Amino acid sequence: MTVKIDQKIIKYAVVTESTPATAEATPAASVHQLGEPLSRPDKLVGNTYKIKTPVTDHALYITINDVVMNAGTPQEHRRPFEIFINSKNMEHFQWIVALTRVMSAVFRKGGDITFLVEELHSVFDPKGGYFKKGGKYIPSLVADIGEVLKQHLTEIGMLSPPEHDAHQENFLNAKRQEFEAQRATSAQATSDHGFPEGATLCAKCSTQAVVKLDGCLTCLNCGDSKCQ
Repeated sequence: MTVKIDQKIIKYAVVTESTPATAEATPAASVHQLGEPLSRPDKLVGNTYKIKTPVTDHALYITINDVVMNAGTPQEHRRPFEIFINSKNMEHFQWIVALTRVMSAVFRKGGDITFLVEELHSVFDPKGGYFKKGGKYIPSLVADIGEVLKQHLTEIGMLSPPEHDAHQENFLNAKRQEFEAQRATSAQATSDHGFPEGATLCAKCSTQAVVKLDGCLTCLNCGDSKCQ
């Protein structure tokens, strides 16, 4: 059992088997256990997200319901309590039901649940992934569910949206302007997701936005650059 010490240590004592069991010698008696499962209230708030992928014939509707913690106080916040996925396509029914039940159990257990995003993102389909609108590569349907969870956690404040610092922003703006100038002179075609045709996949942000500028492979989405 781990006990967090919030104050300065002013004295100590060595506890042995012969030491009498006193309140001073057994600080564990005042320790409160955390992480107890949350009980379901009568009313929950939530969002429903629609995802359409090339690997399913019908769209998936993902509903994430949140419980409001510390309602009416300055510490009021939302945290996920349960997740449901519905679709006309019954092909993936069994594992989707199993996944949502396990995720809901993790939600109700309490504590930090943001690790689920990375775990879902790391699942790869052996048949290959697909590109979503915006050129982002999704390695599997499970990873796409992770994208929805990441979006939801960002909306309720459990995750911070990715931001570029001033140097990165200036670098990206300069590269985009350089690309726009080249495209204006060469009439280079642009794909549906806003990046040039023939752009390759970025290993850092998984977006099909890597072009060659001044001999360097540069991602127009996140700014990652490697010179050859």
